[in-house]
Amino acid sequence: MKRSRMLLAVIALITSTPTWAGLYADDLARCLVDSTSTADRETLVRWIFAALAQHPAVSSLTAIKPADVDASNKQIAELIMRLLTDSCQQKTKDAVKYEGTLAIQQSFTVLGQVAARDLMSHPDVGKVLAGLGQYLDKQKLEALGAAASEK
Repeated sequence: MKRSRMLLAVIALITSTPTWAGLYADDLARCLVDSTSTADRETLVRWIFAALAQHPAVSSLTAIKPADVDASNKQIAELIMRLLTDSCQQKTKDAVKYEGTLAIQQSFTVLGQVAARDLMSHPDVGKVLAGLGQYLDKQKLEALGAAASEK
C-alpha cells in the first residue's frame, strides 16, 4: 500500500500546485534539482509534453506516436527511480517519513517548474511568446492598469 501511494504521488507530480511545502519537501526538491542535468530536465519536459499532447484539444497539433509516449514513460521512470532511490534516497526517506508522500509530489512540482523555466528561456520559445504582444490591445491594458492603481 505504501508503494502504491508513493507511485500515485509521483504520477501526480505535475498535476497540481502545492499549497504548502515543509522543510523536508524543500530539501528533497533542492536535491532533485541539484541532481538533474539539463538533459534530465529536458527529458522531464518531453514527458510532460507527450502526456499533454494526448488531450483532444491539442492532439491534432502534434504527431506523437504511441511508441514515443512509451519511450518517454520509460525514460522518465528511469529518471524518477534514479532520483528517489539513488541520488536523493535519504532526502526521499526523510520527506516521506516526516511529511508524507505529498512531499514527493511537491518536490517534483518544483523540479517541473525549474524544467519549464529552462524550456521557456530558450530564444526560440521567447520569440513565440514575444509575438503575442502584437495581438494585445495595449490601450485597454494601460487603462486597466490605470484603473487598478486608482483604487
